[in-house]
Amino acid sequence: MDNAKIAERLEHLAALLEFQGANPFRLKAYRNGADSIRASSIPVAKALAENQDLTTWVGVGSSVAEKCRELVDTGSLAQIDQLEQEIPPTVLDLLRVPNLGPKKAAALFKELGIKDLDQLKLACEQQKVRALKGFGAKTEQAILEGVLIAAQANQRMRINDADKVVRALQEHLTKFEVLERHEFAGSYRRGKETVGDIDILAVTSDPAGLMEHFATFPDMSSVLARGETKMSIRLDTGFQVDLRIVPAVSFGAALQYFTGSLTHNVELRHRAKARQLKINEWGVFRVGSEAELANDPQREGWVAGRDEADVYAAVGLPWIDPRLREMRDEFQWADANQLPRLLQTSDIRGDLHMHTTASDGENSLEEMVAAARQRGLDYIAITDHSQRVSVAGGLTPERLLRQWDEIDRLNERLAGEFLVLKSIECDILEDGRMDLPDDVLAQADWVMASVHFGIKQTRDEITQRILGAIEHPSVSAISHPTGRLINRRPAYEVDIPAVIEHAAKHRKILELNSSPKRLDLDDLHVRMARMAGVPIVISTDAHAVAQLENLRFGVQQAQRGGLSAQHVINTRSWDGIKSWLAGNATL
Repeated sequence: MDNAKIAERLEHLAALLEFQGANPFRLKAYRNGADSIRASSIPVAKALAENQDLTTWVGVGSSVAEKCRELVDTGSLAQIDQLEQEIPPTVLDLLRVPNLGPKKAAALFKELGIKDLDQLKLACEQQKVRALKGFGAKTEQAILEGVLIAAQANQRMRINDADKVVRALQEHLTKFEVLERHEFAGSYRRGKETVGDIDILAVTSDPAGLMEHFATFPDMSSVLARGETKMSIRLDTGFQVDLRIVPAVSFGAALQYFTGSLTHNVELRHRAKARQLKINEWGVFRVGSEAELANDPQREGWVAGRDEADVYAAVGLPWIDPRLREMRDEFQWADANQLPRLLQTSDIRGDLHMHTTASDGENSLEEMVAAARQRGLDYIAITDHSQRVSVAGGLTPERLLRQWDEIDRLNERLAGEFLVLKSIECDILEDGRMDLPDDVLAQADWVMASVHFGIKQTRDEITQRILGAIEHPSVSAISHPTGRLINRRPAYEVDIPAVIEHAAKHRKILELNSSPKRLDLDDLHVRMARMAGVPIVISTDAHAVAQLENLRFGVQQAQRGGLSAQHVINTRSWDGIKSWLAGNATL
């Protein structure tokens, strides 16, 4: 059993226990262990075979280590088997409903027999939920609205979860010896924040053999369909994966076709038609030719299709990065030979949003620094929560100043080889004030202002809070500006165009939070900021060293917004960022 599967089982156990109302610290232990195991380059099975002590791994305690041993030895967990006899798997979908915690979900299951989202929706519509103790009509209506979000979460997987599936599939497929070429297509390749299914295109001289190998994927639950060139499977999670086997001569055309988006492809085919050409998944053909009439790349009249770049070149265009293929500006840029050099993860020089054990992080200051240095960064900002976020151990002014003293001493030891900024993620209070005194904030190198509370306020109230924070002389950036949680909670009501306009006026920065559950700002808002000349800071909001890896998801979102390195402030040195904030530099 590989690390990804072990981590998934630990997370599933935590979900089951959460439904039963288990101790939150116990749940956190399992989830921390899952994060650590998933991020580890050392296979758990190998470590155990060598009699390594897993409790020496960061985030892995004795209970998690025992569960790992059981999973490696038996392939399952007896505790999960027992819990699943008591709790139907579909009941866990109730936990996806915003603001419906495990206690209320358990009450719905035990008192009304609700086992899935459809039953929950029906119970709300029949006004049965409001009759339960602790619910009421207002809660019932909120649950009904939240069911729609939860249902969407069942249909589309967050990009990081899809990425785990792709990595596992990649490892499995490459074990097939006669796999000549393959790519993952669809919305995953375009870098969308959620993915509906996975499309794989492959070239092989042994289609039947590849399909047989595909059917042995460990996480497969069933084969949905199988033909001569296409096979669809369903995973244990319910997620669908489609494998299409295409001839080598058509691989580029098929990759372009199945990558999408639909509107991008419609425009490409319109341009082909104007040149008396036809584009489909088999290639580019001259209209009326033998190849086009027979849909056969081997006949006269076939123009291109072996490689994706050739498909675009056939209609007079340069290759367009998949992350831009949403029918926004990509064709205008291509026509003008102005396609941007999209931002790369290697362009990022610092991470300006992360947490330590001083608030709700899982690793110490020193551990976060070591992990950031290992990733090749030049600087980081330690942005623990301010005091309003008491549930996360938010810092009082006194605790914050002590942390900054510790950072000063650490920087002395680093001797210029790496820089740790004295920073804070400071809440914007419901009345618009900042959560810490001005004289404290004035001592910070970097201040991120955030909305965590009062998210049910009106659009004008929340917007005015953020605009006021932008005007504050010590605030450097607004973090996760819309407050959304993908597949969990919609954005709060806020006028983002007004926020962007105000940021441009007051020379402030907006965050693209790389946490896959946030990716906030989204790609459209990032594009809007780009057009307004407002720089973006891409940061991980890491609460553990393993989460520093999430930077790549933020970079991918930035690419979808058309950002180059020049549009992202933390591609610069810290001196360069300070110069921009002071008005002495341009984008």
